[in-house]
Amino acid sequence: MNNSVSDEFRNEIMHRLHSVESEHDVRILYACESGSRAWGFASPDSDYDVRFIYARRQEWYLCFDVERKRDVIEYPIVDEIDCGGWDIRKAMHLFCRTNGALLEWLKSPIKYIEEGPFAEGMRELEDRTVNRIALCYHYSHMARSNAREYLFKDQARLKKYFYVLRPLLAIRYVEAFNQPPPIEFEHLVEAVAPDEIRPAVAGLLELKSRTTELGYGPQIVEINEFIANELERHGDSFTGQGRPDIQNSIEVRDSLNELFKEVIS
Repeated sequence: MNNSVSDEFRNEIMHRLHSVESEHDVRILYACESGSRAWGFASPDSDYDVRFIYARRQEWYLCFDVERKRDVIEYPIVDEIDCGGWDIRKAMHLFCRTNGALLEWLKSPIKYIEEGPFAEGMRELEDRTVNRIALCYHYSHMARSNAREYLFKDQARLKKYFYVLRPLLAIRYVEAFNQPPPIEFEHLVEAVAPDEIRPAVAGLLELKSRTTELGYGPQIVEINEFIANELERHGDSFTGQGRPDIQNSIEVRDSLNELFKEVIS
């Protein structure tokens, strides 16, 4: 599925990102597309979910109450563009807790800005630090909440199949390869989806690519069976695991501190 960004929207997104830097006196280290466009199942009218990591001037961090300062920048959705980001310290703390959203941002196939050593430094650390159980916990929670609310009813909200299938396939990928999953939904399908659901998934992908709103429809039996079986197979494997904090690892902490100092110096 085409997940490209038109020149018109890319130019507008870059304009807004530069405006963020000017308005807040920050430097954007990394900016990317997240959500359905990055995952590869956008509808014609899907929003652009622009996410970024930024750093402030060095002196901003040199105060005793830095933890109390606001560490996010958020904007309302305007003209289909949803733009928001995190301070580098917040991103690093969340990285230590295997934050699934951040890990996906860093590997998004649609990048707008990548300046300096931050993003690549984080990617290099990921291989040594990501907690696989915590990552599965993240995806399991996402799948269960969407399945419970949208799918197991007489009429299912069809687009939500993607929001359940993708995390379930991501768990299968982690189990099969012992590494974080790819971002693109079709890559997950190719790698770990069972044959019996692939025709129905392909049909949904094709329909979503040309339909502004899938709406509600009858349950898709083979996909529902797969979802129910996967959730039953997981059982309580990931519940209660929480997110282990790896800041106690001296190696990780030292690496993040060196990267932080390099970025803000």
